[in-house]
Amino acid sequence: MAGIDYNTIIEDAWSSYDPSREIARIIDISAKVSTNHVYRITLKDKNFVVAKLSFFGTFNHFVEDHTIINTLSNNLPSPFEGFLSRALMKGNTIFVHRYKSEAMDAWVVFYRPIKIKNKPPKRFSENEIEKLAHQMASFHNACNTVKHTLPPSSKSMLTDVNDLLISLDSDKNKQQYSLHRDLIEDQCSIFLENYESLGASALETTPVFVDWNIGNFSITPSFRLFSRWDYDWFRMSTRMLDFYFFSRISSDIGDRTVFTYNMDVLMEPRFLIFLKAYHKLYPISEQEILFLKEAYRFFILTYVVKYGKFFFKEAFASKLQKEAYEKHLPSIDKKFNPKPLLEALK
Repeated sequence: MAGIDYNTIIEDAWSSYDPSREIARIIDISAKVSTNHVYRITLKDKNFVVAKLSFFGTFNHFVEDHTIINTLSNNLPSPFEGFLSRALMKGNTIFVHRYKSEAMDAWVVFYRPIKIKNKPPKRFSENEIEKLAHQMASFHNACNTVKHTLPPSSKSMLTDVNDLLISLDSDKNKQQYSLHRDLIEDQCSIFLENYESLGASALETTPVFVDWNIGNFSITPSFRLFSRWDYDWFRMSTRMLDFYFFSRISSDIGDRTVFTYNMDVLMEPRFLIFLKAYHKLYPISEQEILFLKEAYRFFILTYVVKYGKFFFKEAFASKLQKEAYEKHLPSIDKKFNPKPLLEALK
């Protein structure tokens, strides 16, 4: 947002957190394609922390998500006890600073620095895909093991889709959605119908981070998960929400600077390699495979259509939303074929 002095907001947040320790330097380390602001704060006592400023979603959901993540990071068993970055606490709760003005409503949270090993390759070999699948299966299993110790979450896939439907009629969104309102309504209806017919409410709810972009986690030389950061898309939901990004990691095309959120990667033979390796360690049900199509539909409707303008800078958001309306949403039911996925898992 033009004209906003973000450094002053960060300074005010730190002063509210601990005025006894002064800031020496603030460096913007934000990703270039995202609207989020991330800063490395060096203190005069030579220590440093990471600050994240966000205005996506609602303040209550932001606090809720980070509280769940903090509990998860403390409760995960070995070898994931140090995998997630922890937010700084004040007293017995995580510290979140809220900045509110006529121009914006934003929130700042501070993180302890997290160690980083190797960046994942832009294109995985088939052997590396199997290794990553084993790691993701182990991580999902670890998250599922401690899920009953986590604070409750008020968000669900149903609430998000229904919120999108409601937002179509809000004055501030009418113009944004006007050209594609019918398509969005139809896709939301299809999702809600299939959610019911597939019995998705019975699927296990577990912590998922959704955005497994290779810039969001690091691995050891032996391809073990080492550290993970960037929690914008975290939620408590079915693990199937993570699998679209697993298919992107596995894809033959690899990581690209210019990208699209197409469904084709879910149908690639290399994704079957990932599925089979994952399934050996942490079996996937037929119901979950059938729901994978709806998990993708939900991703496009929610993270691209509804929240794209918050996750990406304007040029990227407009491009991704245009592709969603013209290509991805209309072709979901034609392109997704669960048969090869089910056959691969026998």
